[in-house]
Amino acid sequence: MNDPLSEHHHRPGIFARLRSSFLTGIVVILPVALTIWLLWTLAGWIDGFVLPLVPATFQPEKYIGINLRGVGIIFFLLFTIIIGWIAKGLIGRSLIRYAETLVERMPFVRSIYSGAKQLAETVFAQSERSFERACLIQYPRKGIWAIGFVSIAARGEVAQKAETGSELLSVFVPTTPNPTSGFLLFFPKEDVIELDMTIEDAAKLVISAGLVYPNAKDPSKPLEKAAKQLSSAAK
Repeated sequence: MNDPLSEHHHRPGIFARLRSSFLTGIVVILPVALTIWLLWTLAGWIDGFVLPLVPATFQPEKYIGINLRGVGIIFFLLFTIIIGWIAKGLIGRSLIRYAETLVERMPFVRSIYSGAKQLAETVFAQSERSFERACLIQYPRKGIWAIGFVSIAARGEVAQKAETGSELLSVFVPTTPNPTSGFLLFFPKEDVIELDMTIEDAAKLVISAGLVYPNAKDPSKPLEKAAKQLSSAAK
């Protein structure tokens, strides 16, 4: 019979240590490689769309003999800035109003343009429309918690006719793994628990289905521990 007190803890062998180091390296390299690959692919896609529209005289490939990845992004940014600058002026606003008047006369095109305009204004608006903070709410029933994003306090008829004695907050509850879809709900302020995590960290938590927590809020999973979990799963 073996005495538990006399047992010694054996150090893992060299192959176990090598495997653990390899998995730790994978945890470090994979996000970096994936990010670089996505940026490289996105730059190539934008180049393929923008550069054919640019006159050959202005393309650097004509002068240096090689195709620089990302030049299309520079042209796109410059073109967008110029269009935005013109649109802010009196002449630009007049032209936009005239063009929208023409579009309103086209039944099918009108629907597409209106939807695309609302989407662009919602995503890129720099006003109070952006989410303010992440929160916890009980949804779809008491005792079940969900991540939400507080936008603004409810206004108008919604705030006036809601039977609540306190301020009503507009909360967007995203779905997993696609946080761009979800539900718009209105909660009394006392039922909304604000979180310290940023909007980006809360979005990561939703997209990963609870697998990725903000490092500052969940320090129990450093890289080495993540590698050990991968090693255990591989056994």
